[in-house]
Amino acid sequence: MKEPTHNPSIGFHLGYTYRRASQLFANALKPFDITPEQWLVLFHIGEHEGLNQKEVAVKADKDQPTTTRILDLLEKKGYTRKSVSVNDRRAFQLYLTDTGKELIEATTAIESECGRQIIEGIDGRQLEMFRDTLTRINNNMNHIHNNRRDVSHE
Repeated sequence: MKEPTHNPSIGFHLGYTYRRASQLFANALKPFDITPEQWLVLFHIGEHEGLNQKEVAVKADKDQPTTTRILDLLEKKGYTRKSVSVNDRRAFQLYLTDTGKELIEATTAIESECGRQIIEGIDGRQLEMFRDTLTRINNNMNHIHNNRRDVSHE
């Protein structure tokens, strides 16, 4: 993947960086037959067992149809199980199976190592400024999105 030097857009640079980081993690996960998106959903279920599908979608920042596909696949692979919610008979609570717990235990260090490699050579102050900048960019996009939604409802 070649760095986008001819396009000065921050959006293109963010996309390029995201794709490279995601590919690094995807390659590290290949022996486990799981994608970064599946891993993230599985990780959130493990961190908060008993979540329903909607809560998992919010935590993983995925839409409902994507979350449903991922959850169906994780269940088929034997990593998750669901049970009917005691509070809402229409909803399911999600849990890791022992196999799912073993997978997360085996791959959490891989995710950490990929993260460490990505920030190698960046000192703490630079990293803090970078995170602050990303937060500001996301806040700007949230503001733009909310203003567009407000205008469309008028």
